[in-house]
Amino acid sequence: MRKKVELVVMALLLVALLFAGRYLSQQVASDKVERKKNVVVVDCGHGGADPGKVGAGDVLEKDLNLEIGKRVEKKLKKKGYEVVMTRKEDKDLAEGGSGNRKVQDMKNRVALVNKSKPGIAVSIHQNSYSDASVHGSQVFYYSHSTEGKEAAAIMQEALLLADPENTRKEKANDTYYFLKRTEVPTIIVECGFLSNPEEAALLSEKEYQEKMAEAIVSGIEKYLESQR
Repeated sequence: MRKKVELVVMALLLVALLFAGRYLSQQVASDKVERKKNVVVVDCGHGGADPGKVGAGDVLEKDLNLEIGKRVEKKLKKKGYEVVMTRKEDKDLAEGGSGNRKVQDMKNRVALVNKSKPGIAVSIHQNSYSDASVHGSQVFYYSHSTEGKEAAAIMQEALLLADPENTRKEKANDTYYFLKRTEVPTIIVECGFLSNPEEAALLSEKEYQEKMAEAIVSGIEKYLESQR
């Protein structure tokens, strides 16, 4: 009798997990969210007391994110898009003297994205790794988002405009808060590795920042066009 009860409980749990998985997939697919296809959210990661990665030559990730993000904003506006920036200066989105500024910062970024209801949200970051030889830009998307996966694939290809020799591929992730909590297609663009001296120097150059911004804008446009 006890074994039968255990089997029934296990069966019920499996059914519950199955439905939960389907529900999650439906939610992150954003089918129920009325999106504004001409609106783009550009999130410049980190800021203020949070420098992000500190690269070779003491290059700060927060500064590069903002530089590239502002270039993306300018190019998108020239093309007629409405752009919502999560930050336009060197500060985070936490308020006052909150205890855990990082948590509040992330929650406020997500809230801004969800309130804006853009066609896509793009978060700009820089990568780092223990092996200094590792390099190349890479796009991350939420594992359970079909639209996020599509956007990431389009963006990964578009990034070849900045670095034609890049061999990295878009990658799924199910832990990043920003990807999990946003209600629209959202991707994270890691523009390069600050742990690689050559790439850190390249990302600090205005000319390369311009190329990277152009590539990101191209990816955004191609994705939004595919949704029309």
